[in-house]
Amino acid sequence: MIRCIAIDDEPIALSIIQEYCHKYGDILLECFTSPVEGMQRIRSTKPDVVFLDIEMNSHNGVDLAKELPEGTCLIFTTAYSNYALDGFEADAVDFLHKPIFYPRFERAMEKAKKFMSAGQKDDSQGSITLKSEHKNVVINHRDIMVIEAMDNYVKIFRRNLPTVIPQITMKEMESMLPREMFLRIHRSFIVSIPLIEKYSNRTVYLRDYPTPIPVGRKYIDSFNNTLFFNQSNKQLSK
Repeated sequence: MIRCIAIDDEPIALSIIQEYCHKYGDILLECFTSPVEGMQRIRSTKPDVVFLDIEMNSHNGVDLAKELPEGTCLIFTTAYSNYALDGFEADAVDFLHKPIFYPRFERAMEKAKKFMSAGQKDDSQGSITLKSEHKNVVINHRDIMVIEAMDNYVKIFRRNLPTVIPQITMKEMESMLPREMFLRIHRSFIVSIPLIEKYSNRTVYLRDYPTPIPVGRKYIDSFNNTLFFNQSNKQLSK
């Protein structure tokens, strides 16, 4: 699933992008007419692709592009062709001139997929270093099962290894982990995606982890829309 966000102050333009994303398939799209709300969402969710209009009533898309998270695949959309040079100087992967036609949109998405593919790496072999009990502890991604919030600390449960309790917030912890491997399913829980064995809208069961983990109400949509769960996962009856 390619996670996309589109920002444009023209609802009709957003409806066209929405239609094309549906036709292209395997895209989860969120649309915003408010640049402020759209950028807030981008910073919190770090989508794969951003469709960004350039000339909006309150904001300029070229300026907003400078605030995108590192590694974001940017596609500019605008009715003004004179912005093309600005678009490419902002490291945009493509520049769609309105009115946008589907074949041109499809080409832009193929460019986006190549961009994302080039940036992918094997995060399962990665690690993070955190301070716990006045010592630096190296924690391999593949060893992490569950991360649980504990006030100003988190508890990191690892497979066949001692639990680590560093002083760090869940938000900070989430930002340090590869989103291909970890998913926040509750305000108090982050889980390892490869270890998910079965799930429902309320509960997740992990391999080698003794207790079920709740799914928070505000996380249900993002939980259900992810395609990280492969066909071997057995979905619980809802």
